[in-house]
Amino acid sequence: MNPLFDYHLHQTRRQFFGSVGLSLGGLGMAMCAGRAQTPGTHVPGSGNTPVHPALPGLPHFAGKAKALIYLHANGAPSQLDLWDYKPNLHRHFNENLPESVRRGQRLSTMTSGQGRHPVAPSKFKFTRHGQCGTWVSELLPHTAKHVDDMCVIKTIHTNAINHDPACTFVMTGSEVPGKASIGSWLAYGLGAETQNLPAFVVFTPRFPASGNGQALFTRMWSSGFLPTRFNGVALRGTGDPVLYVQNPPGVTGADRRAMLDALARLNQRNFERLGDPETQTRIAQYEMAFRMQTSVPELVDLSGETQRTIDMYGPDVRNPGSFAHSALMARRLIERGVRVVQILHRGWDQHGDLPRALKNQCDDTDRGTGALLQDLKQRGMLEDTLVIWGGEFGRTVYSQGALSRENYGRDHHPRNFCMWLAGGGIKGGMTYGETDDFSYNIDDKPCHLLDLYATVLKCLGIDHERLTFRHQGLDQKLTGVEGAQVIPELLA
Repeated sequence: MNPLFDYHLHQTRRQFFGSVGLSLGGLGMAMCAGRAQTPGTHVPGSGNTPVHPALPGLPHFAGKAKALIYLHANGAPSQLDLWDYKPNLHRHFNENLPESVRRGQRLSTMTSGQGRHPVAPSKFKFTRHGQCGTWVSELLPHTAKHVDDMCVIKTIHTNAINHDPACTFVMTGSEVPGKASIGSWLAYGLGAETQNLPAFVVFTPRFPASGNGQALFTRMWSSGFLPTRFNGVALRGTGDPVLYVQNPPGVTGADRRAMLDALARLNQRNFERLGDPETQTRIAQYEMAFRMQTSVPELVDLSGETQRTIDMYGPDVRNPGSFAHSALMARRLIERGVRVVQILHRGWDQHGDLPRALKNQCDDTDRGTGALLQDLKQRGMLEDTLVIWGGEFGRTVYSQGALSRENYGRDHHPRNFCMWLAGGGIKGGMTYGETDDFSYNIDDKPCHLLDLYATVLKCLGIDHERLTFRHQGLDQKLTGVEGAQVIPELLA
């Protein structure tokens, strides 16, 4: 027997209430406080109560961005072959990477046993683009047209060297599962302007067969310790965008409305009795599902788009589940008041056969990415929509496995990699930071991922130190507790 359990089993009623009286009183006060502080949720008959209200006092100041589109290249694209141009690397082809460059860095198990670590220059050509003259790989001709609106950061660095913890970190600010994703933080803090769609929407489009697709875990768009109504809602690329969003045969919209109103009243009674905030989550989710029965079919109907727009995104835009279709949906969602859209595109993990596989990945995404930026700009939406592109870490300058001029692979590299930002509040036409001649270490202006997120929150009108949620005795933050800093040079 457990002695503690045995002790409680033999307590008298007087002893029990004497020992827990203060705890019960505290619990009751917490429940009352929870009712008073829980952001409003639509309850039938509540009038014009917002479905996705912002927290009181947010935004903290006038931000230049109102919405976020995050293009996550899952698997870690090679910065050497896309954004970090190193023209002198060809002089070192097949030479062993100097130990002075490695500086004792631990290697992943995939290359730590290699007898050599030969330098593998990129086989792709780079050219300058835009008035700013940013160097961009030939693999990204459509994205390269927009460098004057972009800030390319060459010195992002992170902690983890393996995909799972690195992806968890890049989406939540922590390698430890259970934390809230960046999209959930924004939905929690800023709410959304839409009444008929979720505040935070996620797409996981298809990727080329040559791609090495790492697993995507729902924790990457989860609300973690935040109430579950701030979870990202994943729209599917095949079949109905949302499962069971349509009424079953024989059930009318009026039937569903009457059922939801009755269910909401029952749930509201339950909330008033117990104070469990997840009860309000259920009310909100049922109501949102009802509203999405009308809003989602309208969202995915492209008949109102001009032929010019369709042509800009390319033929794949009419194929639900493609990256191009997801990119156009991102613009349509932001246009309808959604706060955050994430597109998580897999297949960027190229340990071997990198030139072929990376080209396929870029062919799949480059046109849609360029079209999204152009679409936002020509509609005047890029001014207040912040777009982010990047992976979870970078790739090594040395080859994994066999090396030739035309073929090579690259291992994981968290010391430095590239991300770019465009739009709302970001200074365009610039690069930030520099790496060494091997794109292996940072020479100037390091940018930790959490510093980047502090800057992103600044663009959206949020002081990252003040957006908190009490959990496990700590005021949790997206940017953690180690002192992230806004990078003013990135701001317009």
